[in-house]
Parts: sequence; C-alpha cells; structure tokens
Amino acid sequence: MVPCQCTQKEAAEGRQAHLQRYSNLGSLTRLTFASIPKGKSESSATQEQFKRACEAAKAFAADPKGWLVLVGPSGSGKTHLAAAIANHCIENGQPVFYITTPDLLDHLRSSFGPNSEVPYDEFFEQVRNAPLLILDDLGAQSSTPWAKEKLDQLVNHRLNNQLPTVIVSIVPIEELEERIRTRLLNSSLCQIYELGEKAVALSTSGWAPGFERQKKMTFENFDKRPNLSLDQRDNLRAACDNAIAFAESPKGWLVFWGGNGCGKTHLAAAIVNYRFKMKKPALFIVVPDFLDHLRSTFTPESKISYDHLFEAVKSTPLLVLDDFGRQTTTPWAQEKLYQVINYRYNAELPTVITSNYAPEELDSAICSRFRDSMIVMLFNITAPNYYSGETSPKRTSRSDRREA
Repeated sequence: MVPCQCTQKEAAEGRQAHLQRYSNLGSLTRLTFASIPKGKSESSATQEQFKRACEAAKAFAADPKGWLVLVGPSGSGKTHLAAAIANHCIENGQPVFYITTPDLLDHLRSSFGPNSEVPYDEFFEQVRNAPLLILDDLGAQSSTPWAKEKLDQLVNHRLNNQLPTVIVSIVPIEELEERIRTRLLNSSLCQIYELGEKAVALSTSGWAPGFERQKKMTFENFDKRPNLSLDQRDNLRAACDNAIAFAESPKGWLVFWGGNGCGKTHLAAAIVNYRFKMKKPALFIVVPDFLDHLRSTFTPESKISYDHLFEAVKSTPLLVLDDFGRQTTTPWAQEKLYQVINYRYNAELPTVITSNYAPEELDSAICSRFRDSMIVMLFNITAPNYYSGETSPKRTSRSDRREA
C-alpha cells in the first residue's frame, strides 16, 4: 500500500506540529533567518560581528554538530539567531528543544512538587539528551550552589556525549562560573561568537571615574578627632579598629550607621583601598546611583544589560553599599535592594553598608537581616558632623553593646 498525497501531507503536518510543541519555542517560532532585520547586519559598529555569527548559525542549522556559543548584551540579536536555528531544524524535520536557563531551573525545582505533571528525573533526562538543545540566557540565573550543580551536570553530560548544543550567554565567557567557562573554551568542540558592543564591566580592582575623594580615603589619614569628648573619641577609635579588622579578613557584614559627616563613608572607602592595595577585588557602590544605573539599563542607549549589571553587584566578592536608605523608596527600589541584600545574606558574601538610618528605621525585611548577630556587626558611630559639628539625634540600638 502506498499512501496518497493527502495522507502524506497530513502526516508531515502532524509531525511538524509535534516538533513545534516539543521545541518549547512558543512565540519564537516567528524568528527565522529570513526575518532578521536588515539593520542588524548593516550596523556600522557590529556589522562584521553579526555577519560572522549569522553565517555560523546558518551553517550550524544546516548540519548541527558540536557547540555554538553566542555571547553579547541584550538586544544584540543572539536569541533571534538561536531561534532561527531551531525553526530551520524543525522545518527540516529535526527535533530541537529550546529553554532559558532561569526557566530550566524553575521547572526543575517545581518538578519536586507533588502536583508536577512531569517528574524531575524525566524532565532532566529530556533536557540532557535532547537531540539539539538551545540553552538561552545563561548567566541570568541565580547562582546558588544547587543551580551551579544542575548546570554543571547538564553541560558535562552534553559535552562528554558531544550532543549538538547552542548556548546563548548574556555574560562574557570570562565572567561565567569556572567549571562552565572551561568547558565552553574547549576549542575542539565549541565555536564562540561575540555580538554587539562588549558590556562595560564593573571594575573590582580600581575606582571608577567620579570617586576621586574616596580614592584618597585611607586608614592612615582617617581623623580620629582628638577635640571630641572621650566617649566620642573611643567610639571613633573602635569604629576604625573594626574597619581595619574587616579589611584584613573580610567575613560577614559590617554595618556603620550614624549622622552625616561622622566618618562612616571614609572607613568604608578605606576598606576598599586596603583591598586594592592587597590586589584583592572590591566594589564600592553608592545606593541611589546604583538604582539610577539599573533604571538606565532599560534604555536602548545602554552599553550594559540590566541582568549583567545586577548580577555583577549581587555576586561581587566584596561589596560596599554606601548611603543605604537614601534611595527613593519606591516598591521597585525596595525589591531590587532586597534581592541584593537577601542574596548576599544567604551566600554570606562579605559586605559593608553605611547608612544614616538606624536598622529599625529601614524596611522590616532588610532590618531582619541586619539583626542576625551571627553574620552582621552593627556599629553606631556617634561622632558629630565633621564639617558642622552638629550631632545627629541619639538613637538607641541593641548593637551599641558591640561597639566596645
């Protein structure tokens, strides 16, 4: 028996529909090589980069072998090329599975639940052994130990079995977790193409422009102000000693709070300068400026993606958050700061915070983190304003006992 043309057509359409459902592409089915905007390949700044990446993507779609890695900031065309590969393969009857890294980890977590439609093992095996896997938004996930382990298992399995894979990263290769980075740099299997202008990296080895005053703040030139009362002199000396101890061995959190001009920013900057002198990484952030930078990343002119900036601040080895509490207290600002605070708290990453506000005056969720004496040292600097001599209103705190 020979099937008629109508039956053959229905079978082909049914297989095509099955491949579309399996692919998990959703609305990305509209993204093909034919739909690439002409402006993409004619941009003066990135014309050659995109052209080379597009040619490599077309060659990979025609014969999926090895790994293709596309790296670049948001809006550079990475996802379009990855989706175009998937749609080309589906059109030719080849199965492909697309998923973003955050969605992959969310699905894996939810599969542990009793109401999950797909068991954890079954879903993870489906992703690990997909004939062609497209893993988008690598670097946008929360870097918990569990997430690192799952991604490492996935990458290792596909690398060892040489399964065709497309990886789209929003983070430069050199900033990815070490085990994944070394695998992607395997030149015998992986082709790497960078698109768009390279994201502006946050420097953790030197001061960014605009911090000329902080660059000069050291422990040696910290003024302990001998003209103050004995209690205030002792308070400043204890604050300086705590800052020096933290700079020598950064562990947990150190939170300085007090009035304007009391010396807290000088001590925080001195910690950063000490770490730079020791050739160790540190990042100094003024909180209101940080939120302004985050908002600006949503504009088309931004040279750095939101995800890249947020992840860099969230996971830097040593972070100083200056002027905490002075930001505009919108729900969005509160959410972003809580995400930074909560991540660093859970990971126990060394952090220095300066604030004009007592802990109990801050958002309750953030205040609860500050109150964990196992991780956080709270220190109230009681010295008056260095410039005006005015003393800030005395605020009592349970942290006062830790000043001695």
